Amino acid sequence: MAPSPGSRTELSVVIPMYNEEEVLPALVARLRPALAATGVPYEVVAVNDGSTDRTSALLHELLADWRELRVVELRRNSGHQAALTAGLHSAVGAYVASIDADLQDPPEKIAEMLELAERDKLDIVYGVRADRSTDTGFKRRTAGLYYWLIRRMVGERVPSQAGDFRLLSREAVEALKALPDQQQVYRLLVPWLGFPSGQVAYHRDERVAGRTKYPLSKMIRLAVDSITNFSAAPLRIATWLGVASFFGCFAMVAATLTIYVTGHTVPGWTSLFVAMLFLGGIQLICVGLLGEYIGRIYTAVQRRPTYFIGYDSSQESRPTADAAPE
Repeated sequence: MAPSPGSRTELSVVIPMYNEEEVLPALVARLRPALAATGVPYEVVAVNDGSTDRTSALLHELLADWRELRVVELRRNSGHQAALTAGLHSAVGAYVASIDADLQDPPEKIAEMLELAERDKLDIVYGVRADRSTDTGFKRRTAGLYYWLIRRMVGERVPSQAGDFRLLSREAVEALKALPDQQQVYRLLVPWLGFPSGQVAYHRDERVAGRTKYPLSKMIRLAVDSITNFSAAPLRIATWLGVASFFGCFAMVAATLTIYVTGHTVPGWTSLFVAMLFLGGIQLICVGLLGEYIGRIYTAVQRRPTYFIGYDSSQESRPTADAAPE
């Protein structure tokens, strides 16, 4: 069994998992010796995010001979960030590392992150991707655009090329748990805390097995959540679009009056049609942006939990539904 909440655990490693049966053996083969080499008491919090394959069965098989492993089962698929939240809220270590199961982020770097945090008394250590040559050109360009856009809107405190591979102190974890955010985007929430931080660079590898859990649609959703959760800039863009359309229409009115006064009035079906499309498009963009923010207000008012824990192997029996406030 994993260490109980009352015992002293120096390091917790949180791993959200969704349909990772193909990569799980390779993950354990690298993660277990890497954590043993740290020489500190640790726990591994594997959060099964409603997997439909044999991920849950494999995790429970590992419980038999890996006492540091702790399995947390969510009742349904709640998404990567919600599963990460469940792990962070469940972890008991003085330091909490988060890593994906696909081994694109090397677990061997966790020891270096822990050493840096303890030596320099840091609350946050980011794993920064110094080399993304294994990613496709499209993914590298879109990732670069994402970080550029986020840094422009949120500020330079957001480290470039830092994902969800990081180490947090207990103080930082407790600060995150106290935040009322309903849709957590930790790659922005963590820098927002402003705690002392450092970086560890690493080479990003290819996914060992299985398929990516972040296709283009989820990447777009993450970008939208990142922007709308942390900045009112899109609403300001809508305002400036409205101002620009006003002056554009004013110029068109002035041009129309000039043509009328000079006697060169001609049927203007094309210009009228273009103007209608232009104004209609701007209005739809503005309504869509307002809808995104209103939707988030609606979600906040509902206060529905982002996840429900159905089982935690650190407890003797299956608990009743335990939820994190949304």
